Amino acid sequence: MFDSYKRDITYLRVSVTDKCNLRCVYCMPADGVPPRKHSDFLSLEEIASVVRASTELGFRKVRLTGGEPLVKKGIVDLVGMIKSIPAVQVLGMTTNGVLLETFAEDLRRAGLDSVNISLDTLDPDRYRAVTRGGDIRCTLEGIEAAVSVGFAVKINTVVMEDTPAEDIDALNDFCRSKALSLQLINHYSLTREKLDRYRFDRPPDCRTCNRIRLTADGYLKPCLHSNLEIPVDRNNIVQSLRETVSAKPERGMTCTNRSMMEIGG
Repeated sequence: MFDSYKRDITYLRVSVTDKCNLRCVYCMPADGVPPRKHSDFLSLEEIASVVRASTELGFRKVRLTGGEPLVKKGIVDLVGMIKSIPAVQVLGMTTNGVLLETFAEDLRRAGLDSVNISLDTLDPDRYRAVTRGGDIRCTLEGIEAAVSVGFAVKINTVVMEDTPAEDIDALNDFCRSKALSLQLINHYSLTREKLDRYRFDRPPDCRTCNRIRLTADGYLKPCLHSNLEIPVDRNNIVQSLRETVSAKPERGMTCTNRSMMEIGG
């Protein structure tokens, strides 16, 4: 489906939870997220229904995000539900990798195609500082597990102002040695106006943006850098999706009504 600016919108990013087992300084508050009722969030079946409806409008790629999607109860079942939708051509997941050693084989068997794994440094002390207590060994083990079961693996690295150049060099060497892709993400804030400076791989140029987002609590966001959001009408999901694509702005500005952990980047 084309938006008002002739962009072909084919990519649905789905945040399955706002919870995470890490507390990365650029994403999560140190104390985590406020507790909410289970009923505040979409069920697995409702998420799958939105994905199914999106394929009626030409969506072909789906990415599961969080928070951390692997802390979501039933995540393997959800992967199976989505992969069973014939029109879904690519199903990916973005994860911090901490639980990937446990889940990799089941996710692959359920039909997940690829994983993007967040890794901002190979230095254990810096990793611990950035994640507020994380153990890099868990993520490295998750990467090995993902490779061993045949996933296409991309490493997501957020480049902050104080990121040492040698960290990027080390990650480049690491990915090259394991035949992994490295994606550099310019650190940004949703509350500051999106800048069209593309020194890194992400965030993408608004002119080529082909995505919308579904939040875990049932809202569709036409743009990450915007307060616009449309509640999913369970009785007419296709119309909710149409409205979302039609509302997609020409370019992103700021988002002040949601935090990164609620949208999934």
